[in-house]
Amino acid sequence: MSDLKATVTETKTDSHVGFHVEGYEKIEYDFTIMDGVFDVKNSQLADCYKKWNRCLAVTDLNIYNVYGSQMEKYFEHYGLELVVHKTKIGEKAKTMPTLLSIVDSMNEFGIYRKEPVLVVGGGLVTDVAGFACAAYKRNTNFIRIPTTVIGLIDASVSIKVAVNYGNYKNRLGAYHAPIHTFLDFTFLRTLPVAQIRNGFAELIKISTCSHLDTFNLLDKYCEQLIEKSFGRSDGSSQELIDAADRINREAIHEMLKLETPNLHEIGLDRVIAYGHTWSPLHELVPETPLRHGHAISIDMAYSATLANSRKLISDEEHHRLLNLFSRAGLSMDHHQFDEEVLAKATTAILKTRDGLLRAAVPSPLGSCVFLNDVSAEEMNAALRRHKDIVKNYPRNGEGLEAYVDASDTGYTENAKAEEEKTVEAAAKKAGQLNGANGHVNGVNGHSKNEVKLNGLNGHVDEKDGSLNSTNGHVNGGNKNVIGVKA
Repeated sequence: MSDLKATVTETKTDSHVGFHVEGYEKIEYDFTIMDGVFDVKNSQLADCYKKWNRCLAVTDLNIYNVYGSQMEKYFEHYGLELVVHKTKIGEKAKTMPTLLSIVDSMNEFGIYRKEPVLVVGGGLVTDVAGFACAAYKRNTNFIRIPTTVIGLIDASVSIKVAVNYGNYKNRLGAYHAPIHTFLDFTFLRTLPVAQIRNGFAELIKISTCSHLDTFNLLDKYCEQLIEKSFGRSDGSSQELIDAADRINREAIHEMLKLETPNLHEIGLDRVIAYGHTWSPLHELVPETPLRHGHAISIDMAYSATLANSRKLISDEEHHRLLNLFSRAGLSMDHHQFDEEVLAKATTAILKTRDGLLRAAVPSPLGSCVFLNDVSAEEMNAALRRHKDIVKNYPRNGEGLEAYVDASDTGYTENAKAEEEKTVEAAAKKAGQLNGANGHVNGVNGHSKNEVKLNGLNGHVDEKDGSLNSTNGHVNGGNKNVIGVKA
């Protein structure tokens, strides 16, 4: 919500008469951390819609396939009409046409000026739907329920909303705050491991440059956090649950403290821009885009090597940071991250940052400085050194499941919630599901690709197969379209 206070004064000089306007806008919005936002025992969300007696929700189709029934029962329980716009949003579809499809639904629904749209999904969905709300009637309210680690930790904190344009991320957008955000980490139970890992990068980002205590916890519990969905999956120890909750709360709080004095990015030296100097261009360079977490991890790892070359972080800190990326399965390098891309990305970010590089780098670990005096020669030398260093790490510094797939793009629909139970039961009974060119192992099976099926632990075994989530079969196809997201 906003409350604009402004004054108008007349100005006079020898040559002209005019007016000066000075205004201050109050921005306020709330966060509620809770488990079970769609549990009928929790009325907080329904209370936001009692005035209107109805709700227009925008959600990712895959999220709806898993949680749609629960959403509908929740609003029915409170006597509220629910209309759902189901969309498919990935980096390639984070575009104006996708935004306009949401606007069509808002128009058909007949949204009142102050009536909030409910947006449920990952950062891609909240970005596009939030921008649609910013544009519709110039200012339409919305309530945000993020469902991914990136959405919960990063996108939920910012008031930035946007779509991609051409080969550039978030080139068109606005600053538009939701009136409320519900943070429910139980959504992580059905989130694929690849997406948990993807969001883990954002936690490395904020902790490396601003919160050493959180970095230490990430370093201590890295593998457990990823494998056990931040303590939300079955079998999580109380120690892990407590550590995960502390990490999440403190990271969000730290992000808010850093962002709220600069919500409209009037100040361009931003700590949370660590990892976002060269990645905005490089993320979309590969034919199949990199996942956002992997793209910023490459940027962060390279930036750390640049900082180490300048003795801003010690060799021990440098190794510790790179080792955390590696243990998390995040990318530290990519064959297309070369001197040409580095130069193009630098040119692009200089325009965004008003002519200065403003590259955030750790100095030392847990704090941050901004570099503006890095020459092309120094960048290239650091890049060559970085590539030599990461060759000593597993996979030569490459990440696991680094490219977007069905769980990012929405191009492949997930099985519905009730079908999930059928697939699980069949997998348990038969031990495997036979397909044309491969098989899906049972619930406790293992895989080269570690791909989750709707939050279960059945995995795709064929490297070049793609999963048809409707019939549970594996068919030959694009290796980058493997796995489905709950």
